[in-house]
Amino acid sequence: MSALSITPFYSFCRVKLYGQEITGNKAILHARPDKRFKPKCHKCKSVCDAPHSWEKRSIRDLDCGSVRISVLCYYRKVMCATCHRIHVEAIDFFEPCQRVSNRLARYIHELCKMLTVQDVARHLDLDWKTVKNIDKSFLEEEYCQTDYTDLTILAVDEIAVKKGHSYMTVVLDYLSGRVVWMAKERKAETLMKFFEGMTEDKLQKLTAIAMDMWDPYIKAVREKAPHVQIVFDLFHMVKEFNKVIDYVRLDEYRKASESDKKVIQGSKYLLLKNRENIQKPQQIEQLEQLLALNKTISQVMILKDKLKMIWTCTSRSEAEYLINEWCDLADIVSNPHVEKFTNRIRRYSYGILNHCDHQIHTSILEGVNNKIKLIKRKAYGFHDQRYFSLKVIQAFSTN
Repeated sequence: MSALSITPFYSFCRVKLYGQEITGNKAILHARPDKRFKPKCHKCKSVCDAPHSWEKRSIRDLDCGSVRISVLCYYRKVMCATCHRIHVEAIDFFEPCQRVSNRLARYIHELCKMLTVQDVARHLDLDWKTVKNIDKSFLEEEYCQTDYTDLTILAVDEIAVKKGHSYMTVVLDYLSGRVVWMAKERKAETLMKFFEGMTEDKLQKLTAIAMDMWDPYIKAVREKAPHVQIVFDLFHMVKEFNKVIDYVRLDEYRKASESDKKVIQGSKYLLLKNRENIQKPQQIEQLEQLLALNKTISQVMILKDKLKMIWTCTSRSEAEYLINEWCDLADIVSNPHVEKFTNRIRRYSYGILNHCDHQIHTSILEGVNNKIKLIKRKAYGFHDQRYFSLKVIQAFSTN
């Protein structure tokens, strides 16, 4: 009666299995090159006449049920007449630099789409660095070249990758939601590298780019893509003005009497909320008391409501009128923080007016940033920022 064999499930091309050892939940398959085929150089695939030397290596393969499979493979080194060097012969089921089979490497890559590197490493009992390097090699092969296809409208923002003001720049295809590019830091040179990778034809197809009022990004766009309209969105503008409101609140609290301080105290988030989101009677009452009590706080709250109205305009002339009106009203408020923000509005008014031509915003990027943070948190951070970038691009890929 013949012994049961698992070798028929391992019909590798150019390699012949000739034996097996099974001990408990481990199995070792013995393999050697199929002598019906002449050896090929793994670099240039040229056929070589004779082997230079023989080597052997243990290759981890896919598990068979609960049995861990390793292939002890003999292989040849050849003197390649084309490369004029000694190379390992081409063997289809593993790469010369790897200790795992190609199909196990593909399985690892597929698992890494759903699990963290540590989870995959524990599941397969491999070193986490091995898992990460395998996954990264597949990602580099697929996403090493930036895909500039069909880009017309972009959104640009930065994301903090770790403490200490360490940032990465994120470029998003506004229409498809695809993360096109990520790079270290948020300097003008960082974004310039993105534009430098584009052909002139693809660069001319860009029409608008949504971003916050970050001067290095503005400089990069004006230098590399001067025809593109820069659009500043409402989200960042209101976010910045909310900081102004809080500064004003603190200034007024310091100047207030003891009785007035009790009304101002604890009103930070009440002032930052939109009026329609204030539902509780005690909050409505406190807000009414505060606005009646303090003229300056009342004025900045009116300015906040009027600021939002600018982004409802579809006409540049109407938007320009509202911007000038807003700035004139803000000049009445005697507060250095309001004055500084007003000067900023005047300086960046071109980006606000461009919103009339392109009704775009970066709120879509804020949602993307939240997902990026989830990817980072799930892996407890990434030491390799290039790998992190590739994982993000993969997560938002439309393929």
